[in-house]
Amino acid sequence: MNRFRWIPAMVVVAMLAGCTPSIREDTEIVAPNNESEAEVETTIIPKMQLDESYYKTLIPYKESAARGLVVSNVYTKYDIKEAEEGLMRISQNEFSTDSYYFQEGQYLDSETVKKWLSRSNNNEEGLNPPAEQGMDPEKRAKEAPIYLAHIVEQNYLKKTSDNKVALGGISIGLALNSIYYYQKEQYGEWYEEPISQEVLEKKGKEIAEEVVRRLRNRPELQNVPILIALFKQEARNSIVPGTYFAYSVAKPGKSNLDDWVSINEKYVTFPMSNPEDIYRDMNTNFRNFKSDIQKYFSNNTSVIGKGFYQNNQLVKLSIEVPVQFYGTTEIIGFTQYLSGVLIKRFPDSVDIEVNITSINGSEALILKDRNDKEPFVHIYNY
Repeated sequence: MNRFRWIPAMVVVAMLAGCTPSIREDTEIVAPNNESEAEVETTIIPKMQLDESYYKTLIPYKESAARGLVVSNVYTKYDIKEAEEGLMRISQNEFSTDSYYFQEGQYLDSETVKKWLSRSNNNEEGLNPPAEQGMDPEKRAKEAPIYLAHIVEQNYLKKTSDNKVALGGISIGLALNSIYYYQKEQYGEWYEEPISQEVLEKKGKEIAEEVVRRLRNRPELQNVPILIALFKQEARNSIVPGTYFAYSVAKPGKSNLDDWVSINEKYVTFPMSNPEDIYRDMNTNFRNFKSDIQKYFSNNTSVIGKGFYQNNQLVKLSIEVPVQFYGTTEIIGFTQYLSGVLIKRFPDSVDIEVNITSINGSEALILKDRNDKEPFVHIYNY
């Protein structure tokens, strides 16, 4: 029997709030470690941790010093999310979730990031290549495109022996353009100039070395490990995010990066018309899944899946199933049917999330963790 829940949305919120540990149960500490006694601030480390893949965050939560820039600098909402979440995932290779606490970046403020993203002829701190005054737009696109689109900073703190917290490491994500968009004339048509993976990797590593040197010039960042990761943005019209493709670490006190580590991750959409070999079997499974849905709702043709691959293995599959809303009982029946289809069509080794939606919003959610025999089912009741 499937684990089935039919809970009003407001009750879900109340339940989640009820799960939050009380302040009295948390550990109170003094932070940060470098403040004067007159500026001492009490910080709380929550005891609750969702699982080992998530960092605990300090309370009160400190927003990024460059908050808001990512929206204007990164092409899609998918890239925005992955640039931040992917960096946190990579950071676990250097900063364990058992020993470190997460904090949004506090060292690169908006003005600094803006300067670093400039062309070097427009700002002496610019990390992007110069473009000569009056250079033809097409020539500029080929010879001096904008490589660096955004910089993501994350801080990782550790508890010290005197019951304080101090910076234990810093992670930097460099979001790089895989396509340079330009206009030949003001308000004219937009053109695209692809940037090859080889060039992107070369330029990204050069920028990373300079970023490390600049961070080491700050006294407070001289003796902590600095992790730098390279993120490849997808096209503006993409419905899947880009991914990180390499990272390296500068050890404490060092201004040079260690050897680069390759990252093999990729997001793809299902169904595919001409899948590569590594996607063919899953693409067939998805088409069969879609066919099963059409047997239930014959007019439903817009089912879309997003797969996340690591080292050529599918680890997560997210599916959107839009339906016409007829009534709660029909949604319940369809959701139960779909839960059985999931078990039939997809392997146990994949985390699966299915969102069933209508013009009224979310109708049902199906979650199946890898190796679980049964899915968790939730019907929204507004």
